[in-house]
Amino acid sequence: MTSTSVYSMDSIPGGGSVLVEHVSTKLSRNPGTNRPAVTISYAQSIDGSISARAGRPLAISGDASRIMTHALRSIHDSILVGIGTVLSDDPALDVRLVSGKNPQPIILDSRLRFPFYSRMLANGVKPWIAAAREADGSRRQMLEKAGVRVFLLPSCPGGGVDLDTFMKRMGDMGVRSILVEGGAQVITSFLATRFVDQFVITIAPLFLGGYRALDRPLDQIAPRLPRLKNVSCQKLGADVVIRGEPDWD
Repeated sequence: MTSTSVYSMDSIPGGGSVLVEHVSTKLSRNPGTNRPAVTISYAQSIDGSISARAGRPLAISGDASRIMTHALRSIHDSILVGIGTVLSDDPALDVRLVSGKNPQPIILDSRLRFPFYSRMLANGVKPWIAAAREADGSRRQMLEKAGVRVFLLPSCPGGGVDLDTFMKRMGDMGVRSILVEGGAQVITSFLATRFVDQFVITIAPLFLGGYRALDRPLDQIAPRLPRLKNVSCQKLGADVVIRGEPDWD
């Protein structure tokens, strides 16, 4: 197996197809709301690190898990990361390892720091950027000329984009599902606002001693963080993938 091969959805190595199918059954919108379904997916080491150093990209998971992740991308309408991930990793946020459609890339970037060298600008699906209303107007015009769609939204007290308004806007745009891949500040914000319907967490058998998936102490995030329910585990290569849904009760 090589990570440059392209797999069909029913031939993902290690039984990953079953996991992806399970995730797909949970992607309907929340009853009574227009809010998109949200899946948070990331890879971490045994000690809970998602990177060894801040701003330094690191491939944590193995080939089979990366193929599964690309399959997850293909079944979601959109894929979301924060601007920190864009600046450190320059991700394409597309589907290359399986046959399937590319999701709509969405970047949370309150100050419009999105770089013009980004690989996303070379893709067929240009990114959407959710920025604060007070973001630089001239930079917005430059990004729009490059094919980027910019949404100006209210800010939250911490300075980032208000997620409640953002989610409502995405629902109005017809977005039914969002795959959130990071980084830590974004994952923490979605947890704090309870805008998450399921998790897919890949655990790789290594220690990093680095930066965690949550960017601040638990008591500063929310009064209570969820346990997972309806949990399933899948071994993909040397990694273990946990899928579950938040139990807020």
